[in-house]
Amino acid sequence: MKILLISDIHGNFPALQAVAKHAHAESCGLIINTGDSMVYASFCNQTLDWLRSHKVLSILGNTDIKVKKLLKGKNFKKPSKPDKRIMYTTTAESLSQKNRLHLLKLKKKAFVTVKGYRLGLFHGSPEDPDEFLFACTPKARFQELARATDYDIIITGHSHTPYHKFINGVHFINPGSTGRMFDGNPQASYAILHLKKNTIRVNHYRCSYAIEEVVRKLAEKKLPEIYAEMYRRGKKLN
Repeated sequence: MKILLISDIHGNFPALQAVAKHAHAESCGLIINTGDSMVYASFCNQTLDWLRSHKVLSILGNTDIKVKKLLKGKNFKKPSKPDKRIMYTTTAESLSQKNRLHLLKLKKKAFVTVKGYRLGLFHGSPEDPDEFLFACTPKARFQELARATDYDIIITGHSHTPYHKFINGVHFINPGSTGRMFDGNPQASYAILHLKKNTIRVNHYRCSYAIEEVVRKLAEKKLPEIYAEMYRRGKKLN
C-alpha cells in the first residue's frame, strides 16, 4: 500500500497542490497529515477543503490548536509578537463554517492499522506535541520513545525536517514541511510510505510550487512583508 505523508502545510495551498500532483495523490491508498495545516500562508480554507474532500487522516498541530482556541473565544500567550499573532487572528477570522467545525473535531493524535502495521500520528512527539524531533536529535531520545510505545511506525511533523529512522524496532518518520521549509530550499517536502508484508520503505521528495502566488496573496491581505521573504528563501526569519 502506498501512503502519502504530509505535514506543516501552514495554509500553503499552492504547495499542497504541487505535492498532490507530484506524488500522484489519487493513486495513494491513504493520505496522512500530521498537523499545522493552517497559519502563515493565506489559503487556509482551500487547504482544509482539500484535506476534507480527500478524506485525509489529519491531526492538530500547535498552530491549529491556537486557532482552535480563538474559535472558542479563548486566547494564547505565545507567540506574542504582533507580526506573528496577526497570522493567527486573520486565519481564525477567515475560516468558513464547515472548516471551523472540521477544526473543532480534530484531535492531537491519531492511530491507524494498515497491512498489520500499527501507525501512531503525532505532531511533535508521542509525549509532547511541542517537542521538536530532528534528524540530529540524539539517538538516546528516539530509543526512549521507542521503548515507551507499542507502535511499529511513528509519524511526526513540527520540526519541518524530513527523516526516516529505524530505532529499537520502531520506524520514526517525518515528511518535512509541505508548506514552509526552513532549510534554505523553498521547495515543498513530503514522503511516500510503502507498506507490504514484512517490508517498510520510505521515500522523501521535494517539489517546486508557485511561491509568487503565495506572496501575492500575503500582499493582498496586507500581512507582514517578512513572510514573503521567508517563502522565497525557505528560511525562518523571525
